[in-house]
Amino acid sequence: MKIYETNAPDWEQDLGDLKLRLMAALIFMVVITMVGTLGFHLIDPSAGWVRSFFMTAITLTTVGYGHEVQIDSNGAMIFTAALIIAGMGGVLYFVSTATAFILEGQLGHVFRRRRMAKDLAELSDHLIVCGSGPTPFYAAQELVSVGRAVVLIVPDAAAAREVATELPGAHLVVGDPGDDDVLRLSGVERAAGLVACTESDRENLVISLSARHLSPTLRIVSRVQDVASTEKVQKVGADAVVSPDFIGGLRMASELIRPTVVTFLDVMLRDQDLNLRIEEVLVPKGSTSVGRSLADLRLSELDGTLLLALREPDGSWRYNPPGDHRVRGGSVLVMMGSPDHARALAEHVDGRMTSSPAW
Repeated sequence: MKIYETNAPDWEQDLGDLKLRLMAALIFMVVITMVGTLGFHLIDPSAGWVRSFFMTAITLTTVGYGHEVQIDSNGAMIFTAALIIAGMGGVLYFVSTATAFILEGQLGHVFRRRRMAKDLAELSDHLIVCGSGPTPFYAAQELVSVGRAVVLIVPDAAAAREVATELPGAHLVVGDPGDDDVLRLSGVERAAGLVACTESDRENLVISLSARHLSPTLRIVSRVQDVASTEKVQKVGADAVVSPDFIGGLRMASELIRPTVVTFLDVMLRDQDLNLRIEEVLVPKGSTSVGRSLADLRLSELDGTLLLALREPDGSWRYNPPGDHRVRGGSVLVMMGSPDHARALAEHVDGRMTSSPAW
C-alpha cells in the first residue's frame, strides 16, 4: 500500500522552506562576492575587476593561490580577514542547510510525498473509502479484490499502520476525510464513488456533504449507526445509506432460517480462485444493444456469465428475464461471475460497469 502521510500542501511547504534557506545563502554569497570584488578593486585599482574578483574567490574558498591584489596596509588586511570570516560563514550555512535537510530525511520525504501526490493526481474512476476500523477496511478489501482502484482515507498514522500491510495496491491518505483539501488530494473530483464509513453519523454526514459539493456526479454510500439518521444523510448527498447493525440483524435471521443460502454466498465471496461476485453492467442509451432481445445478444454463450436479473430504466425489475425480452437504454444487467466476466459482458453489450462516473 502506498501511504500519503500528510495533507497536500506539506511537501510543497517543506520544499519551499529548503528553497528559501538555500536562496538566502546563495544571495548572501553573491552579495559578499560583490562586496569583496569592489573592496579589492578600491584597495588596488591597478589589479582590475577580473583580478579583484579572482582574489575574492580564492579568499572566500581559502584556496590561497597567491596575492592577486596588493595587501600591504592594515586596512586591507582587516578587510580581507573580515571577508574570509563572512564568506566562510555563508559557505558553512549553505552546506550545513543542505546537508541537514538530506541527513534528516526531509529531502527524501519531500520527494516521496511529491511522487505520491503525483500518483494520486493520475487516478481516475477510482473509489474512495473514508474511515478506520473493521467496516471500512473490509469495504476497501472487497473493492481491491475485484480489481478496483481504491484510496483509503484514515484519520491518523496509527490507523494507517494497522492496514498498511493488508491492502497491497491501494493508496492510503492520512487526514480528515471531511476536509475538502484531503478529498481533493484523494481525487474526489475524478472518482467514481465514495464510501463514508466513520463511526460517527455526524462525520459521515459532513463527508457526504463535502464530497457532493466537490463532485455532483459522484456516487456516495454512507454508513449510519442510527437508522433515524438515514433521511438526513440522504438529504445532504448520499445516494445510498447502510446500517451495519440493521444488516447484521438480517444476516443473523438468515443464518437461522436459510443457512444453505447464506453458506452459498459466503463460499462464493471467499473463493479466491473463482472470485465470483454479483456484478452489474449498465447499457447506456447509445449502446448498439438497445432494442435487441437477450436471445439475439447470446449472453448465454459468454463463458462464466450467468444473467440473474434486469433492472429497467423506470426502476422495475425483471428476474431471470426471458430470451425475447428487449434491452432498453438505461437498463442494468445483473449477473453472477468474476469481475473479468463482468468486463467481458460490458464489452459484449457495448455497455459499461457501474464503476464509471456516469451512473
